[in-house]
Amino acid sequence: MKKVIVGMSGGVDSAVAAYLLKQEGYDVVGVTLRTWVASDGGDGRCCEIDDARETARSLDIPFHVFNCVSEFDEKVIEPFVGAYLRGLTPNPCVICNREIKWERLLYHANVLGADCVATGHYASVVRLDNGRYTVRRALHAEKDQTYMLYRLSQEQLSRTLMPLGGYSKSEVRAIAEKAGIKVAAKPDSQEICFVPDGGYADFIAAREGVALPPEGDFVDGAGNVLGRHKGIVNYTVGQRRGLGVALGRPAYVKKIDAEKNEVVLGMAEELRCRAVECADMNFMSVPEPGEKLRCRAVVRYSHAAKPAEIEAIGGGKFRVTFDEPVRSAAPGQSAVFYDDEDRLVGGGFITEVIYD
Repeated sequence: MKKVIVGMSGGVDSAVAAYLLKQEGYDVVGVTLRTWVASDGGDGRCCEIDDARETARSLDIPFHVFNCVSEFDEKVIEPFVGAYLRGLTPNPCVICNREIKWERLLYHANVLGADCVATGHYASVVRLDNGRYTVRRALHAEKDQTYMLYRLSQEQLSRTLMPLGGYSKSEVRAIAEKAGIKVAAKPDSQEICFVPDGGYADFIAAREGVALPPEGDFVDGAGNVLGRHKGIVNYTVGQRRGLGVALGRPAYVKKIDAEKNEVVLGMAEELRCRAVECADMNFMSVPEPGEKLRCRAVVRYSHAAKPAEIEAIGGGKFRVTFDEPVRSAAPGQSAVFYDDEDRLVGGGFITEVIYD
């Protein structure tokens, strides 16, 4: 009997992951990593301890809570705040998965004598003929979470189970209902766990010692002033609502220039880019892609993968050129690459968006 540590958030997905593994005969131990505490003392949506504890009790498995608040603040929240202040659009989940969740789950697996760890992500871990590990997209694309997992290391993947890759959300809820798991109908969280109301600017403003960028100009692509913005932390690339400027037709945030304190606006067609440049790459299915590699690339979570070519351009950077232009790529987000069998090739952080 293999012993497995299941990361339990308090939601239905991790609860069903633990249930399925126990049904398969694993010796299951539930673990919740407490990563964030709200000003009122509440937990984030990724670590709702009471619900996780109740689920573990109903499944009759041991349960532990481990504190990671200071590490999470240092490795996830601080970089998130810094990125917004530099005009970037960060995705903290991709950092958290490798640096906090898997790092700490595997640490506690070693302490508790477990063989592997498991999560409720909608994805599947696969080992390729070349001996490397990667993740395959979920069978039901609407719940696929591989975009958030591309930074996991080979060591982390080699000791990871993801039992939900072949299930739909409705099937997972039905399993939970049949098993008597109380969180079967619990709603999914749609926001970042430490900004539950989606108010990034307010969250950043509340950070001790952080000075928010001042108001500045909205400009068009030629530098013509279109109006005044409230500070660059209030905007993300692709945003249309809440701009407070009337141009006669819908305008979108095309670029955030922190150096000039300007927010560049454009029409929908102006947000289509032909290429992006990426750095800080992590490759899964191959150790390195060589000079050029065909793939299908995604530049935002939930976007459809588009045919593209990855090319090494030196200095550890890669250019991703799309067969047809894509919309709303943003510096700070990730470009993630797949092969023809929906397996992750790798990914990296977007450093530049090339429109022409």
